[in-house]
Amino acid sequence: MPAESQKSVYETAPDIRNVELPAEDKRRGVKSYVLRGGRLHKFQVEALRLYAKEYSLPYSGKPLDWRDIFHNDNPVVIEIGFGMGDSTARIARENPDINYVGIEVFLSGFSKLLHEVGTAGIRNVRLMRFDAVEVLRDMIPENSVHGFHIFFPDPWPKKKHHKRRLIQVPFAELLVSRLKPAGYIYCVTDWQEYAEQMLEVFAVVPALHNPYHGFAPCRTWRPLTKFEQKGMDKQHPINEVWVEKNTTSVQ
Repeated sequence: MPAESQKSVYETAPDIRNVELPAEDKRRGVKSYVLRGGRLHKFQVEALRLYAKEYSLPYSGKPLDWRDIFHNDNPVVIEIGFGMGDSTARIARENPDINYVGIEVFLSGFSKLLHEVGTAGIRNVRLMRFDAVEVLRDMIPENSVHGFHIFFPDPWPKKKHHKRRLIQVPFAELLVSRLKPAGYIYCVTDWQEYAEQMLEVFAVVPALHNPYHGFAPCRTWRPLTKFEQKGMDKQHPINEVWVEKNTTSVQ
């Protein structure tokens, strides 16, 4: 299938060209991702042309209005780093009474999920291609999110790179501030040491509690992904972490 460079497709959807604030903005230093170039298939480029305006949300730095976006008052769940988006699309299809926002910086996965959402007309999904930390900080209203999904984030296995891991105390505190009371954070990883770090991080955030006092059972509604299967084939344990925001807590 013909492929097209990522650089050449930005004229199609200019709002997704940048994924982070300019370098002169010093509010955040270390990133949990490293962008790489690549080429898109024809169907991905076409998805950007056909569906970006309808299904993607550009970074604006202004708070989002969920009712204005989805035209209903259904709960909102945000998935951070949805990869190729296979599980995102399936979960959204099976839960039409929940609104989903997927955030992903990598254009290949973003455009692939955009293709699936657009061609299938999955109305309860919107996508953002921007740094999740900056989106959460600048655009997600406090106490407005029902849940966060973070499935198989980059484990950055080398010790010198651990500072790049997404799940750190400041980030957990940011997530909590955006959650509604009784809202949840659901993380899954096939990297044992990172899973233990997740438990430790969430345990020191006063507004959170872990109803399982350790790792959680697998949610039957979360589909098995190709990435997860690769981890299982390597005998990596799949650990699930589920924590909830206290119903009475002071941020």
